[in-house]
Amino acid sequence: MDMLNSKPETTGKRALNRRRNRRAILEAARDCFQENGYDNTSIRDIVRKTNLASGTFYNYFSSKQDIFAALLTDFLSSLNDDISSRRNAASSTKELIFSTYHALYRATAKDPVIYELAHQNQRALRNLFGSDILGLTLLSLEQDVRTAIERGLLPETDPEYLCATFFGVAYDMSLLVARKARSCPNGIHDEAERAAKFSTDLFLGGLPALAALPS
Repeated sequence: MDMLNSKPETTGKRALNRRRNRRAILEAARDCFQENGYDNTSIRDIVRKTNLASGTFYNYFSSKQDIFAALLTDFLSSLNDDISSRRNAASSTKELIFSTYHALYRATAKDPVIYELAHQNQRALRNLFGSDILGLTLLSLEQDVRTAIERGLLPETDPEYLCATFFGVAYDMSLLVARKARSCPNGIHDEAERAAKFSTDLFLGGLPALAALPS
């Protein structure tokens, strides 16, 4: 056997195996959190849902809090990339607002357990990331809002007030979407679409009056 040629393959298999093990742990943790709640789930519960040896867990995570942080980081990273790219590609005010809400509600409906956990563990979240769930979810919102104002997609008004309004509508709506998605998992896409349309119509209804205010 050519040992030199076998090394990349071996390394590749090892890396693939590590990714599979990590994913198995995260998926098992998500299931346990949904079934038992975060506080009532132990590391032993999580390991039992995998085919891994108990000691393998600590090759990837040092605590349950580490798992929570990993799940949330994956959720936020994917969501923020999606929100920012869709906002920057928007060619109209309605598209800009709808795409922001739809990306948030779609991610929330797809993974309601993580979003609800983040809401329920705000103190742990601030200790880990220095912010609450909406602050992390809409991390790039203010800069994108300023850009949209420059492009003429939003009226020339206070961007901080505008962001706060986005936050206010999204905060409870996203949690409601998560709860509805958990009770009816087959309807998550329709639920996200319906919630985004509602939020957009509500928001757009106030923009004409807002544009008439002195800057």
